Amino acid sequence: MEETKQLPQLCCSFSLTLLSLLLLLLLLADGKIIPTTLEGPFKPVTVPLDSSFRGNAVDLPNTDPRLQRTVQGFHPEQIALSLSSTHHSVWISWITGEYQIGDNVKPLDPKSVASFVQYGDNKSSLNKTATGYSLIYTQLYPFQGLQNYTSGIIHHVRLRGLKPNTRYYYRCGDPSIPAMSEIYHFKTMPVSGPRSYPKRIAILGDPGLTYNMTSTISHLRSNKPNLVLIVGDMTYANLYVTNGTGADCYSCSFPHTPIHETYQPRWDYWGRFMQPLMSKIPTMVIEGNHELEEQAENRTFEAYRARFAFPSRESKSSSTFYYSFNAGGIHFLMLGAYTSYHKSSDQYKWLEQDLAKVDRKVTPWLVATWHPPWYTTYKAHYREVECMRVEMEELLYSYGVDVIFNGHVHAYERSNRVYNYSLDPCGPVHIIVGDGGNREKMAIPHADDPGNCPKPSETPDKIIGGFCAFNFTTGPAAGKFCWDRQPDYSAYRETSFGHGILEMKNETHALWTWHRNQDMYNAAGDQIYIVRQPDKCSTKPKVMSPASHA
Repeated sequence: MEETKQLPQLCCSFSLTLLSLLLLLLLLADGKIIPTTLEGPFKPVTVPLDSSFRGNAVDLPNTDPRLQRTVQGFHPEQIALSLSSTHHSVWISWITGEYQIGDNVKPLDPKSVASFVQYGDNKSSLNKTATGYSLIYTQLYPFQGLQNYTSGIIHHVRLRGLKPNTRYYYRCGDPSIPAMSEIYHFKTMPVSGPRSYPKRIAILGDPGLTYNMTSTISHLRSNKPNLVLIVGDMTYANLYVTNGTGADCYSCSFPHTPIHETYQPRWDYWGRFMQPLMSKIPTMVIEGNHELEEQAENRTFEAYRARFAFPSRESKSSSTFYYSFNAGGIHFLMLGAYTSYHKSSDQYKWLEQDLAKVDRKVTPWLVATWHPPWYTTYKAHYREVECMRVEMEELLYSYGVDVIFNGHVHAYERSNRVYNYSLDPCGPVHIIVGDGGNREKMAIPHADDPGNCPKPSETPDKIIGGFCAFNFTTGPAAGKFCWDRQPDYSAYRETSFGHGILEMKNETHALWTWHRNQDMYNAAGDQIYIVRQPDKCSTKPKVMSPASHA
């Protein structure tokens, strides 16, 4: 009888032991225990700059074979894949025809070439078809001597009714010409659920089209991601004037140009280089400041809006500057820092409605991205978008956003969990990955280094405007605009080129790994488990205390 009573206790003890063993295996990598955010906040770490590290990147020349047009006539090129709002649907995009640049450009007729995709889950039988729409865009300058640009025909086709976690084969083009691509393949996202996730998500920012960027993409592809996020500043075409001459600093080299010019063929070069990745792996982008690209009639962001397909309509957004989508048990918020974000704006109202519809039992993870960071300790772009933080931070915190990814600062930095500049176990982890490889200088000086604290009047973002950055009123930096040491909210910072991989292990544990270009492909520069605590961190709205505002 006594043995019978002890049996449930033994079973329970065995189950707990097995659970503990599984958790230990989860936290181990190459025999090393990986830290978790539960152990934080961590003491701030700065990795000294390697003096042999090349802080500048050199752009690929337009003669590089990887940037050349390899198709004839109206055959598709620059083929890319992006997600719709759920696993049922994806977008296929491509370009046909050649761009033109010069004094007298004549736009191609988008209606002259069909937008057609043949696809199926059997490579030998592409028995389904879909059609879409096409467009062209122009980059025009009302000044003598500047060259105008008109794109090839850009096609976007949405495939619907797809099965989750399934490999599909496709080819695109116009079969009536005939001008069809070769056959490519992709895999759909898993169905949304608390135990269903894409295996690896690659995240990078500010890549440009440099030799260092090619190393970033090579490292990224070796990690075999199922999804790619680029958090702005894709091509840096606006570091060139219209005759194709470029510079690391546009305003330094071309101070007298009547308008900030761009060399739009850099977009076509970038699309060709990225096709081997983007034609197979869904890639989601959000605008950065280098996508602004002003032109005649005050038009901006034309290339960004035309070249990519966004699930804006599917996620009830009226803009390509902000949208959302699901990838398995993750709900992604792609937010716009270069369109209005104030509480009365369309974006803010959309964000409120989108967050209110998120079911954390179906998509436990809530991940947000936009281009310029709220929390950076580098001198470059320090507290530049403070107005956006003041407007939106409380809303994201109240809904329990888990992690936030940004670019813009050309370095790597990971925060402790933070909210309103204070350490908070329920605040999101902010991660800067603006180290993709672009030709501008790397961010090296820190705002907390002696003599490096910028003046408050120099910090506001020049695109949206507004002034919200004041001296801190509480904490170790009270009465100052910068800390005099690495801030407590900054856990790790390092100036190197690289990219990151996010792996959701279950509904509470996600492994984040930052890979440096100078390391071996499987080496980790920074690694941590981001752990959710839904039982401790309420998602009810909380009011930000005005007394602690910076």
